[in-house]
Amino acid sequence: MKSGKALVSRSSAAVVTGAGSGIGRSFAVEIARRGGSVICSDIRMDRAEETVAIIRRAGGKAHAVACDVGEAEQVRELSERSPELLGRPVSLVVNNAGIGIGGPIGEVSLEDWKACLHVNLWGVIHGCHYFVPRLKALGYGGVINVASAAGFAAAPEMTTYNVTKAGVLSLTETLYAELAGTGVKVTALCPTVVPTNIVRDGKLPDNRKEFASKAMTRFALTDSDTVARKTLDALDKGQLYMLPQIDGRIAWLFKRVTPRLYAKTLGETYRLIAG
Repeated sequence: MKSGKALVSRSSAAVVTGAGSGIGRSFAVEIARRGGSVICSDIRMDRAEETVAIIRRAGGKAHAVACDVGEAEQVRELSERSPELLGRPVSLVVNNAGIGIGGPIGEVSLEDWKACLHVNLWGVIHGCHYFVPRLKALGYGGVINVASAAGFAAAPEMTTYNVTKAGVLSLTETLYAELAGTGVKVTALCPTVVPTNIVRDGKLPDNRKEFASKAMTRFALTDSDTVARKTLDALDKGQLYMLPQIDGRIAWLFKRVTPRLYAKTLGETYRLIAG
């Protein structure tokens, strides 16, 4: 595929995981708006169907499929069923499904660690494992893996989330190199604060959940629709990294230029806030 051709068009067939709300829903709606057909996958079928209803009311084409991305067999079935539902091979995969779990190291339970890894990291691994070979055989297409600025910012008390998103970022960088020259484009999305349901549906310490909920509205520098639109544009341009907000780009640069000072500043700020 020529680099200048948009991946999302009337001939496009996409799969979006975690499409029942937030960034995933915005991706699904934007893909349909651009003319693509979409599989809206979510662990909650009711939410996936809500997204499909939004798309169909606007004249788009979409199907809802329930899937727990942490379960390999369910993702395998998703990869096999999607072309049948869409009527053509899948040309775009958005590995978006994720949950928010945090807390200090040593206080987060091992069960919570496993739950976060199950969705945030294994979900993306499974999505790449089953869909990427199909895209390579197709000879064109794209993969968007939704990581987070948390994957490199390493903020305290976000232990589990940070680790899973760092893994997603590393996986995406590796995939970008492996797929060079194949016609398949790869982008890692690394947003900071975006108003979604991740705090409400996630698991955070009680003394931090209220702060995180307020931060979703007070400190958000963009919305999920804008993030989805910019990321699809970035994929078309062949960009590996998409950092949609200025605060994320500043943190990215600060850490790379002076990593020790970055870590020290982060730690001192945390101690000041935590008291």
